[in-house]
Amino acid sequence: MDNITIGDYVEVLDEAISGRVEAMNGNEITLLTQDGFLLKYAINEVVKVKDGIVVTNFEAAQIKAQKEQPKRKKPPTQRPKARNAPKMEVDLHIHQLVKSTHGMSKFDILNLQLETAKRQLDFAMDKRIQKVVFIHGVGEGILKEELHYLFKKYDNLKYYDAEYQKYGLGATEVYVYQNA
Repeated sequence: MDNITIGDYVEVLDEAISGRVEAMNGNEITLLTQDGFLLKYAINEVVKVKDGIVVTNFEAAQIKAQKEQPKRKKPPTQRPKARNAPKMEVDLHIHQLVKSTHGMSKFDILNLQLETAKRQLDFAMDKRIQKVVFIHGVGEGILKEELHYLFKKYDNLKYYDAEYQKYGLGATEVYVYQNA
């Protein structure tokens, strides 16, 4: 163990404190930190730093962080099902569209559902969303037939029954061709 004298630079064991020895009293030293604080420690709690070079734990951590290159992260791989998952779902069940159907005829309900479908399809085309699933339910099949009639008016899309495992027979998926 090196002899510590006044004026030596020391680091405190088990703490991130270092500084210069200002005074000694028996086995106790008074340490002037780099921040200007005077602290007292037992002589066996400090270690002499050679040649007056003081490197704090904080400085060492900064240097280490600068030298370490960040690891390249792989882009998350999509599983085939996630890659083929629809990007947008539109539920056309009437209770999803209005709070109450009180006073609405079947014709009014069907028109509201078709207007919603057209508006959402136009939105998807505007935002360049390729896949849209329209959930229409099974019912009597009238809404499904009207949707198919609506989809036939567009040149840049194709439609087909949506994934059976997820939607059963009550949904139609629309694929919108993205033209430049």
